[in-house]
Amino acid sequence: MILFTSGGLLALLALSIPVGIVLFLLAFGIDFFFSPFPLMRGLGQIVWSSSNSATLIAIPFFVLLGELLVRSGVAKRTYSALEAWVSWLPGGLIHANIATATLFSATSGSSVATAATVASVATPQADKLGYDPKLFSGAIAAGGTLGIMIPPSINLIVYGFLTETSIPQLFLAGLVPGLLLALLFMVVTVIFCAVKPSLGGPGISATWERRIKGLVDLIPLLGLFAIVVGSIYAGWATPTEAAAVGVAMAFAIAGVQRAITRQMIVESLKGTVRTTAMIMLVVIGAYVLNFVLTAAGVSRALQDFLQGLGWGPLATLLVIIMIYIVLGFFIETLSLMVATIPIVVPVIEQLGYDKLWFGILMIILVEMALITPPVGLNLYVVQGVRRSGPFTDVMIGVIPYALAMLAMVGFLILFPQIALFLPTNL
Repeated sequence: MILFTSGGLLALLALSIPVGIVLFLLAFGIDFFFSPFPLMRGLGQIVWSSSNSATLIAIPFFVLLGELLVRSGVAKRTYSALEAWVSWLPGGLIHANIATATLFSATSGSSVATAATVASVATPQADKLGYDPKLFSGAIAAGGTLGIMIPPSINLIVYGFLTETSIPQLFLAGLVPGLLLALLFMVVTVIFCAVKPSLGGPGISATWERRIKGLVDLIPLLGLFAIVVGSIYAGWATPTEAAAVGVAMAFAIAGVQRAITRQMIVESLKGTVRTTAMIMLVVIGAYVLNFVLTAAGVSRALQDFLQGLGWGPLATLLVIIMIYIVLGFFIETLSLMVATIPIVVPVIEQLGYDKLWFGILMIILVEMALITPPVGLNLYVVQGVRRSGPFTDVMIGVIPYALAMLAMVGFLILFPQIALFLPTNL
């Protein structure tokens, strides 16, 4: 069953079949060949119970929130304000890329949207000032991955739903690792640009007057983050309710900045429908596959197989991490998560690891899938915005930041409290 499941998954994805359909086909195949009774007779009930959840309503709200912010021009003002504060460091505007991606991630919940937004704002500056295209574009692609780590995160909502883990707790757990990862990106930039200053372009200084005035442009995103995420942490609102409030605030921000047009609203709604439909098909397919895997005993068979190898928990965890890294070269982020959660998370719990902690570790691993070819979406997004230079520039540029992600994985294994401190103490 294990070979059928893993082999079937890879084979169907290699045929470019949409991942939501792949999950359903795997469930049908396991039911037909391995189940002693017809599990698919309960398909209607499974689909209804998995989709009839107030938690999932948060997904289209957060997607719409990101769409509105992307199309309202908030990012350009945010970039200019942060540039004045961080561009004096070795690396100059590269730090503005990372800082803007970090702040935008705290409201958009989408890595691709974050990377596209920062790239569209920053790329003209890089061309004008003569920055090294490799490191500059690599920082944008890597910074965009923070969109699925720093709350609110759509991927964390999906993980929490599929594993029955508290979403507010996941948001708390992802906050410190997300900020630390952003800091690691900046440290990597400083090191590379200090060793070879030509990578960072000319240093940019700003007066304190400009810095202070620029803080006004940060208020919309910081206020939005404080209200949306703060209301969840304080227990005043569920993630769904907070997301709805966030959408209302995003409309208000766009209105104040006179960015609301009929075309802007239509494009935002179209983007929300496309993204939400894709996510929901994948989530429901994963729920069906999870049910079939459990009922047919695949999860138990995998646990027995790993235990039979006689490896300790750490060795098994390292093997799982390697599998995620390899799969990340070929499978898109959300698809990688939902296809593996039903199989891997029960094993992780059997090994004695906290599934809340593992959720954050998994997010970092699937973040790497966004910047590793040939499927790394952020690479293509950044290259599409650049519209010049070879694609290999972006691929080479993300290597230092991918290594920083691996270092973060090591830190989480050595110091689990990086992720668990806030959920445990708040």
